[in-house]
Amino acid sequence: MEHIIALISQVYRLLWGDLFTLPLPGGGCVGLSLLVILLIPTGIYFTLRTRFLPVRLFPQMLRIAAEKRTGGQGNAISGVQALIVSTATRVGMGNLIGVVAAISGGGAGAVFWMWVSALIGSSTAFVEATLAQLYKENDPLYGGFRGGPAYYIHRFVEQKTGRKRRFSVIAVLFAVSGLICWCGISQVISNSVSSAFQNAFHIPPLYTTVLLVALAAVIVLRKNATVKVLDVLVPIMAVCYFALTIFLIVKNIAMMPSVFRRIFEEAFGLRQAVAGGFGAVLMNGVKRGLFSNEAGSGSAPCAAAAGDTSHPAKTGLLQALGVFIDTIVICSCTAFIMLVTPEERVAGLGGMDLLQASMEYHLGRFGVVFIALILWLFSFSTFIGILFYARSNVAYLFGDNWASQTAYKLIALVMLFIGGLAAYTFVWDLGDVGVGLMTVFNIIVILPMGRQALDSLADFERTVK
Repeated sequence: MEHIIALISQVYRLLWGDLFTLPLPGGGCVGLSLLVILLIPTGIYFTLRTRFLPVRLFPQMLRIAAEKRTGGQGNAISGVQALIVSTATRVGMGNLIGVVAAISGGGAGAVFWMWVSALIGSSTAFVEATLAQLYKENDPLYGGFRGGPAYYIHRFVEQKTGRKRRFSVIAVLFAVSGLICWCGISQVISNSVSSAFQNAFHIPPLYTTVLLVALAAVIVLRKNATVKVLDVLVPIMAVCYFALTIFLIVKNIAMMPSVFRRIFEEAFGLRQAVAGGFGAVLMNGVKRGLFSNEAGSGSAPCAAAAGDTSHPAKTGLLQALGVFIDTIVICSCTAFIMLVTPEERVAGLGGMDLLQASMEYHLGRFGVVFIALILWLFSFSTFIGILFYARSNVAYLFGDNWASQTAYKLIALVMLFIGGLAAYTFVWDLGDVGVGLMTVFNIIVILPMGRQALDSLADFERTVK
C-alpha cells in the first residue's frame, strides 16, 4: 500500500507541481505545472482559431440557450439540459472553496487571472463539446445518446490506425482516470458539507452524511431521475446565490470602484510587497480558474454528448457559455463579497473561514447559515452531475449492462458516506490525479482533432447566415 501511495504522490507532483520555474524581473519567479503548460497554450490556440469565439459569438450563445426545448429521440435530453448537467458540476464547490483558495493564496489579483482563464477556456470547452456531439452514440440502457472523450479518443485511434478496435489504450486510461477522479470528488463533497453543517448548526457529521447519502441514493439509483432533479435544482440554487450576492454588491456599490482597482493593481503585482508576488497571483488565479470551469479536463463533454441538438456546434457554444456562467458570473460574485469586506475583519483567515467571516459581516448569523445551505446544494448537485458523467465511461469499459452501472453508483455512495465522517488526504490526492490525467489524455487528442470542431463551427455560421 505504501508503494501505491508513493506512486500516486509522484504522479500528483508531476501533474500539479512546478515543472518549470521562470525568473521574473525584480528577482521573483513563477512556477509552471504540466497542466498549466498544456491548458493555457491550448486555450490560446483555440481562441485564435475560433476568432475569439467567447466574445464574437456570445450573443449567439444566449440565443441558443433561449431556444424552445424540443422533444428529442427517445429519452434524449436537450442541449440546454446538457448545459444544466455540466453547470451542476461546474457551479459547485469550486465557486466557493476554489475562489476562496485563489484569493487566500494570490490576493485580489487572482480574480483577474481567473477571468482570463475563463475567456481562453471557453474556446477549449467549445471544441471538446462539439467533438463529443460529432462522435456520440445511441445509449441502449438509458435511452437518448452517450459519448465523451473516451468515445472520440477511441474513434481518433481507429482513424489513425485504419482498423476497428474494441478498446484503445488512451481511451481506457481516460475512462479509468475519470471514474477514479469522481470517486475522490465524492469524498470531498460530503466532507465539505458535513463540516459546514457542523459549524453552522452544530449537527454531528454522521447525521448530515446519512441524510446526504440517503437522498443521493434515492435519486441516482433510479433510471432517469438525474436530469429531472438537476433541471429543478441547478436554476434555483444558482439564482438564489446570484440574487443574494448581487444584493450585497449593490448594497456596497460605493466600494466597487476600489475593489476593481485593487483587482487590477494586484493582478500585475503592483501592490505586492515581496519579490515573487506576481507569480503567486498569476498561478493561483489561473489554476483555480482552469479547474473551476473544467475546460479541457474532458468532464463536461460527457454531458454534452447526451444533448439532442440540431447542430453539433450549438452544443459546443452552450458549453462555452457554461464556462462564462461559472467563472465570470458566479465566481466573480463570490470574490466581490469577500473583497468588499473590510480587510481587518478577515485578516489571517483562509478557506471557508474567510468566506463565512465575510458573509457574517454582511448578513450576521444568517450569512453563515446561508453559506452552509448553498454549499449543500452546490455539492449535492455536483455529486448527481458526476454520476451522470460516469455513465458513458462505465459503459465504454464494461459494456451496456445495469450491473456495472449500479456497481459504480454504489461505490460512489460508499465514498460519499466515508468522506462525510473523515477526511482522507490520500483519496483527495487520488481525485486530483484523476482529473489531471483526464486533462492530459483529453488535450493530446483534441489538439489534432480540433479541425473537425472548427469545420463544424464554420458550417454552423454559414447556416445561420
